[in-house]
Amino acid sequence: MASSVLTEDDLDRGFAALADPTRRAILDRLTAGEAGVLELAAPLPMSQPAVSKHLKVLEAAGLVSRERRAKQHLCRLEADRLRELFDWLGGYRRFWEDSFARLDDYLGTLQ
Repeated sequence: MASSVLTEDDLDRGFAALADPTRRAILDRLTAGEAGVLELAAPLPMSQPAVSKHLKVLEAAGLVSRERRAKQHLCRLEADRLRELFDWLGGYRRFWEDSFARLDDYLGTLQ
């Protein structure tokens, strides 16, 4: 499966969305499956319109999708976008792991 290339805007929207604890709580809830807006709003200390604003940010980042079924809007986690952001960060993880390995090698030569 080929990974899509994230644009700078994709990265900005994705990481800005993940920076907020309310949006992370919404994503965490959606790992258990689809949920309606009212269900997502219930445990949060804010109004349903405020939760809807957070959902719009998550949608714009590609992390959540919404589908209307009858009178309810169901929200779904878009795990592929989360994986893409993780994969992008993975490049930096490899950088640091390689840097630490080189440092270990260097320190080994000093002993």
